[in-house]
Amino acid sequence: MSAADDLRAQGPSGPSTEKLNRPAPASYRTEELLAVCIARLIRAVPTSHIAVGAASPIPAAACWLCVKQGAPLRLSLLHKRTGNPFTDGSRELFDLTGQGRVDLFFLGGGEIDGQANLNLIGTGDWPGMEVRFPGSFGSAFMYFMTGRTILFREEHSPRVLVDRVAHISAPGISEPGVYRRGHAQALVTGRCVFHFHPERGRFSLASIHAGETLESIRAMTGFDFDVADDVGETPAPTEEELALLRGAVCDEMLETYPDFCARVFGRKRAA
Repeated sequence: MSAADDLRAQGPSGPSTEKLNRPAPASYRTEELLAVCIARLIRAVPTSHIAVGAASPIPAAACWLCVKQGAPLRLSLLHKRTGNPFTDGSRELFDLTGQGRVDLFFLGGGEIDGQANLNLIGTGDWPGMEVRFPGSFGSAFMYFMTGRTILFREEHSPRVLVDRVAHISAPGISEPGVYRRGHAQALVTGRCVFHFHPERGRFSLASIHAGETLESIRAMTGFDFDVADDVGETPAPTEEELALLRGAVCDEMLETYPDFCARVFGRKRAA
């Protein structure tokens, strides 16, 4: 089954009668939908070791969801306050990645373009002082050396998804002869899911979230993309997925992401 088929037809453990058990859109938050989308993308490809970087609660929720569903994953959570596997910070993460021991990483960007280039520097003429973004840090290294990368950005607008990024922090594709271990697998946004095709340097629309249309996606996307004939609506989270996210997954995240858990899951750590 392809990743596109998985997005359309898979539940927590394979094809099922999910339509009988899907809550209405009003009963789940966008963050929960995105976590479920990312979890399904994770399961679409054999994966052993996932690293989750800073300020990534949605990908972290997706990873924990996979674990709570029984996936045999090793998670390296850089900002987990207790149980962090790294004693020397990001240096150890980069070492593991350079050795080919990280299968999946997550990246976002202040700008993302149609060739999956990321801009974490800023806009305007170099050095991008018009609008400043957080900075590149290790994004280029991780993008090149991780087995695959899932891009994510909740905001889906022409100011974020642009025709060409103002500055390239991490390139989505490379010239022939340039060694890189992996590319983007997909881009998950608050409006849809795109798959990325590095061989032609383009995104294709994989699914459209409830309430959106192809026309609305095109209007809010600054780059061109391919559309298959069978693109459908993104499957909503199941009751079982939501129960895990709000229960066992939130239990794992409360220490590291207390504000996210309070806002999305309505739960706070005990005093």
